[in-house]
Amino acid sequence: MDFLQSIDRALFNFGNQTLSNPVFDWLMPFLSGNKLFVPFVVCAAIWIIWKYKARGVLCVLFCLIVVGIGDGWIINSLRKVVQRPRPFNDIETAITLVGRTGSYSFPSAHSANAFAVSMVLLVYFRNSWKFMLPLAFGIAYSRVYNGVHYPSDTLMGSVMGAGYALMFVWLAKELWNWGGQRWFPLWWRRLPDLMSPERVEESKIESTRELVDLHWLRSGYLLLVVLVIFRLYYISAGKIELSEDEAYQWQWSQHLALSYFSKPPLIAYTQALGTGLWGDNAFGVRFFSPVISLLLGLCLLRFFHRHGYARAGFWLMVILSATPLPAVGSILMVIDSLSVAAWAMAMICIWKAIQEDSTSAWLWGGFWMGFGFLAKYTALFQLVSIALVLAILPKARKQIARPGLWLSLVVLALSSLPVLIWNQQNDWITVTHLGSRAGLDREWVYTFNFMQDFILAELGLLNPVFCIAMIWAGIAFWKRYRDDDLLKYLFLMGAPLFMGYFLYTIRSRVHPNWIAPAIVPLFCFMAIYWDRRFQDGTLAVKKWLVGGLCVGLPLVILLHDTNIPSKLIGKTVPAKLDPLRRVRAWSGVADAVNVERLKLKEEEGKEVFLIGAHYGITSVMSFYFPEANAGVPDNPIVYYQTPRVEGHPENQYYFWPSYLDRKGDNAIYVRKLKLNGEYGPLPQHVKDQFESHEDLGVKDIFYRGRLFHRLNLHICRNKL
Repeated sequence: MDFLQSIDRALFNFGNQTLSNPVFDWLMPFLSGNKLFVPFVVCAAIWIIWKYKARGVLCVLFCLIVVGIGDGWIINSLRKVVQRPRPFNDIETAITLVGRTGSYSFPSAHSANAFAVSMVLLVYFRNSWKFMLPLAFGIAYSRVYNGVHYPSDTLMGSVMGAGYALMFVWLAKELWNWGGQRWFPLWWRRLPDLMSPERVEESKIESTRELVDLHWLRSGYLLLVVLVIFRLYYISAGKIELSEDEAYQWQWSQHLALSYFSKPPLIAYTQALGTGLWGDNAFGVRFFSPVISLLLGLCLLRFFHRHGYARAGFWLMVILSATPLPAVGSILMVIDSLSVAAWAMAMICIWKAIQEDSTSAWLWGGFWMGFGFLAKYTALFQLVSIALVLAILPKARKQIARPGLWLSLVVLALSSLPVLIWNQQNDWITVTHLGSRAGLDREWVYTFNFMQDFILAELGLLNPVFCIAMIWAGIAFWKRYRDDDLLKYLFLMGAPLFMGYFLYTIRSRVHPNWIAPAIVPLFCFMAIYWDRRFQDGTLAVKKWLVGGLCVGLPLVILLHDTNIPSKLIGKTVPAKLDPLRRVRAWSGVADAVNVERLKLKEEEGKEVFLIGAHYGITSVMSFYFPEANAGVPDNPIVYYQTPRVEGHPENQYYFWPSYLDRKGDNAIYVRKLKLNGEYGPLPQHVKDQFESHEDLGVKDIFYRGRLFHRLNLHICRNKL
């Protein structure tokens, strides 16, 4: 092995230093990544699809898949196993012409991607090797010349990329030959052979309405399976860490109760179940988010298929995947994931209850409303939607005299008992907190300052194209399809909540995720409305759909990995603009604080605990501190600071053990700063709890060379 490594180092020195020249000094960094790369690839893909139709679509699709699977899973997994340092870490004389990354070296992702794409192009366009092979070899060599890979890294990456690309294309062909005609006969008739897409099968299969609907339903199932596999892989790959709220709610799951200071208990029990299955790690915390998204998607597809809108149901799944807010909600395990699912399930059950006069469906509707209430108090707004449905739809109005409606309300009332009991035991603290958060304890002053922020936020989070299409449908359907009860029902299930919060921006700031439960009913409404317009001959619907996907998919992809621009064009997203800053570098925060903690513990021979200035920093330190994570909940290492006003809780930490009885111990007070690093003195109520204190200044936490978090640490000695 030493002999092989010596050869590898010698070849690296030859390619990196001996062959160094001014021409290659310009060319090789350009081949590794440049500003023209992405525009060129996009233009080339569009041209291939436009010129070669089905062959071009398959070629581009397979290129995207092999690069996504290869780079995102195979290469990264092997790197974590081998853990080979980059050449510039071992060879002092290495010439580095591009950025120095902290990732491992073996194998080379650039080489694997280049040869994987070359192999796919070779399968579909035999003469492409004349251009692609020299380019692939040039990219592979550029990684050595630029000083970021050994020759063996690029060699193995090239072989692996070509190998798994060829294997994937072959496997896709075999799977299509086996299941295409059985499960997707309409597609198979148009495309019987993935390698010869121009051939059309002469088939006697008649395209009946039932077969077309079944085709779209199965397509939706397939899409959901692909999405849940990707999402489970993504949350297991460690590309992002827990957000402050996720870590905070993980703390709740360590202290299960009937309810909590600011929220109902369902999120805590869901995380407790997930971590019980998979351990106290990010995958365990987030496991149920993709699963809930899958189950909700299946129910929505069945709902659409049952009412003759299977095609609209399929495109609804695509649209939700290309819309930032629901796409992110299918990854992060936040309260809205549960709230949205419960609202949508109640919507489905109540519609069935109205149409079939079904008491059991009403009971299920009550169950899901209760489930939603235990997730988030916003669920009570669904009662407003139900009241409007009963008032506006004649068929629904008959349910007032039926027992099902009232039994569903009884189920909802019973579901509220845990929250009511906990609040009764704790002086109704949640009511006080929510009133304060909504601004009800302040004088009513009307302003339009918050409305603009709300509109811009919703346009971005709901995809501007789809958001406009949703609003347009909400206005136009009263003229075109005013007799369609299903459209009215879906509109009434979402619009009151959305409009209520929109109008409340005149009074106070509204967080953009507060309208989350309204998204599914309003997007269902939008999908059916525009599907009907398309059936009526409005062909522009296709253009709007394509436009929305072209806007939304890149946004969603970027929200999953903001490192992509650095890989493609060598430019990083500025830290202040990086939407993933909230879910990255928290382990670095815990490591930096732990260094100071262990140093103080060794110097003074006393136990050292931590005090967080905010529930968020307290929670992420609790999760990412190995000792804290493995500790006993009733004897923590990390605490939240005591309330500034005694007897006035600020968050859930008030109800858990505090550090007030740790007499004589030392502590480190930790607060997160804005990136400008400005901070004030140690809070007076914390000063009064210790004999002395020392300001350790600012600790900068970097992620891939970017400043992501700034901390201010204070040593607090001898707890009084």
